[in-house]
Amino acid sequence: MIEIIEVNSKSDLKKFIYLPEKIHKNHKNWLYPLYSDDKIFFDPKKNKAFNYCDTVLALAKKDGKTVGRIMGIINHRYNEINNENFGRFCFMETDDDKEVFHELLSFVENWAKNKGMKRLIGPFGFSDEDPQGFLIEGFDQPTVMVTNCSFQYMVQMIEAEGFSKKMDFVQYKINTPKEVPALYERVAQRPMKNGYKIIEFTKHKQLKPYIRPVLGLTNDTYTEIFGYVPFSEEEMDDFAKRYLPILDPNFIKVITDKNSEVVAYVIGMPNISDGIRKAKGRLFPFGFIHILRSMKKSSQLDLLLGAVKDDLRNIGLDTMLAKAMLKSANERGLKIIDSHVVMETNTKMRAEVEKLGGEVYKRYRIFQKDL
Repeated sequence: MIEIIEVNSKSDLKKFIYLPEKIHKNHKNWLYPLYSDDKIFFDPKKNKAFNYCDTVLALAKKDGKTVGRIMGIINHRYNEINNENFGRFCFMETDDDKEVFHELLSFVENWAKNKGMKRLIGPFGFSDEDPQGFLIEGFDQPTVMVTNCSFQYMVQMIEAEGFSKKMDFVQYKINTPKEVPALYERVAQRPMKNGYKIIEFTKHKQLKPYIRPVLGLTNDTYTEIFGYVPFSEEEMDDFAKRYLPILDPNFIKVITDKNSEVVAYVIGMPNISDGIRKAKGRLFPFGFIHILRSMKKSSQLDLLLGAVKDDLRNIGLDTMLAKAMLKSANERGLKIIDSHVVMETNTKMRAEVEKLGGEVYKRYRIFQKDL
């Protein structure tokens, strides 16, 4: 007998947060979350996204054991901006059990339908900053931060529930060029002659004045990114608190114009997956040491975010950023670059990655179903 229990207590939330490590205990490519981050993320008092979303968290119990979880979200801000009436499911975890999967998904379907939603999509969180999609290709490849690592049976089970493809995302690996391509050198010189300046960093405290300008540029330029929800100023500050402590300032590049306005940026970080696995997602008492060591020993650069002001996209600013990032990657001995997830329809970005020899090694799918 399967029982679906809505999460309404601290003890249930703890079960919800830690369940995945039980389900993935023999899954070598799965990556622990940072649990200190999860505790903030799922706390309505600390995560501002709860202020404009309806949410529900649920656990599945079978024979007295917790065997699955799911979250339902209705992002009213996104729905209003995009004139949609969609609910979302996300953070779904189960063993290979069709009945448990069905009961969890049906719970969120009914919840969303009762709130007037016409369609359910997922896996998709509050916004595109959260892990998205079930993995459909690349099951034998290791996971990087803020991406999903799901079993192949999840795809089979959701298709059996009547869900179909909404959108795919791809992830590239690129062998870091040992030298910055000559073409990049030439193209990068053009905007510099017109007063555009690359800003580089060595310390976290240098980043503070750029947090809101960078995320404000993200708001302006990510309007065509599926699922993107603009940051409020409070959310900008929260986002910075969440990620800045684990970022390496050397892999954050910003471009300003002659008026010192931020017009482009890119953020990356050395891969810390090995450290997170050794720490089992726990920063304390000694987990942070493993993470810092893995950052220093890593041979892979993970790209996270980037943007160029809309009316300046064809003047070489992206090449300026790429040149600076490649230089830093080579100085650190980073041999591989991970693109993070890219919408399959983002042909311009995909073409730029492929010019550097990037090859797709993972694919994720967001599914949809009319209610």
